[in-house]
Formats: sequence, C-alpha cells, structure tokens
Amino acid sequence: MQDHGRDKKDSKIYIVGNKPVKELLLDSPQRVDFVAFRKGRRDKAMEEIFDLCRTAQVPFKSVSAKELDYMYRGNHQGVAARCAALEYTPLERLLEQAPDAPLPLIVALDQVQDTGNVGVLARTVHALGGAGLIVCQHHGAYLGAGAVRSSAGALNKLPVAKVGNMANAMKDCVNYDFTLYCARMTSDSDNVYSAELRTPAVLILGNEEKGIRPGVAKFANHSLHIPFLREFDSLNVAQAGAIIVSEFARRLG
Repeated sequence: MQDHGRDKKDSKIYIVGNKPVKELLLDSPQRVDFVAFRKGRRDKAMEEIFDLCRTAQVPFKSVSAKELDYMYRGNHQGVAARCAALEYTPLERLLEQAPDAPLPLIVALDQVQDTGNVGVLARTVHALGGAGLIVCQHHGAYLGAGAVRSSAGALNKLPVAKVGNMANAMKDCVNYDFTLYCARMTSDSDNVYSAELRTPAVLILGNEEKGIRPGVAKFANHSLHIPFLREFDSLNVAQAGAIIVSEFARRLG
C-alpha cells in the first residue's frame, strides 16, 4: 500500500493508512501537524490513533470524504496525517545544545503566523550563528515547503523545536538558566542598543497583530524595544527580530 504523498501547492507531506499513521505518531509525533479522518469513522484502529494524538497533543479532526480525497488521491483508508517539510528537534535537546552555538541565542515565535516572516527570521538566526527557533504547534505558521523556500534552506539547517504550550516551554528555558527577553515596547522596556544583553538567551517575538501573550511574557526577565528616530507605527516581526538578533551578535563579537 502506498502510504505517503505530497500536496502540489506547498509540498505538504501526507502519511496515510492506519498502520503508517499509527507508527508515525509513535515514532515522531512532533512532525505531525494534524490527523484528518473521514467523518463518521469510528473503529478500534481509529480509536487507537485518537489516543496517540491525545497523548502527543496532536490535533485531529473529522473531514468529509471529498476533503480527504483532495488531500491524498489514492487508498488512504479514511485517515491522513499532515507532516511538516522538516524534522523538528526536541526542546530539551535544543536547550542542551544552544550554549555551544556561535551565538547562544534561541528565538521563540509566539504564534507568529506569516510563513515569510518565519523564513526570514530563520535565515537571520542561522546566518548570525543563532542556536535555533521555538515555534507553536497551534496557531503558528505552517512550516511547509513555502517556509523552507523563504528561509533559503535555513530551516533545514537550523534546529527548530515545535511546542504545544509556549508558556511551558519558556518555563523550561528558565529552568535551563537562559535569560529571557521579550521584544516589545512597555513602560519599563530597555533600549536594545544600551541594554545589558546576556547569553545564553531566548528572544521572544509575538504575533503580528496581538504581540506576545501575557502568559508567555510573564517568564521573561527583560523587555527590549528598538528606538525610533522618526514617528513610525512599527516594524514587522521579521525586521524587528533581525535587528535585535544582530545586536546580540554584535555584542558577542
């Protein structure tokens, strides 16, 4: 039985069939974006897949037979798992290896949703020696072939950890003795060019419209802002992230 295919639009990888999907959830659940199953399907094999999804916090949803056929043309047995176009790194491994990077800085993206922004940030972090990225499993940009292209391949070279709960991930970073910085303008935020910058560190960047969620920001030790010399609304997240990452690199150099 053929067990995988690619969506033509963005080279999204689909693993299909009861056994292949079950094995994927057992071996590499961090690679799975979601599992789609045919509406109305309820059987022992499907219940086992549901249980694995719940354990690994992988979203699953029912779709029409037509939608499933659109995802994968072939014998899918009523179930398909969509996978990212890159391998993810476990958060613990990223935190253990980060202090040895040329620039011991991890960039955490709190629900950053624009694929192009993620790609540009990956290029910047990789080029300047950064340790890696942390991205959200839910409500973040889909890191398919489009994101890999916009990163000029950097996403395939840079460690990327995908987490189900960004707040818990930031708590883990604190426990590993990382200094956490939020990129945001607040009443007590520091000018990035005069602030004391320590490494190993995590730079948290927020959603394009809503910014960093309070539950994530509360773990940060400091907030950083970029001073503007002209009246201007804001920079987008990729521009702001690139400026702050480059300042960390300049200090370390």
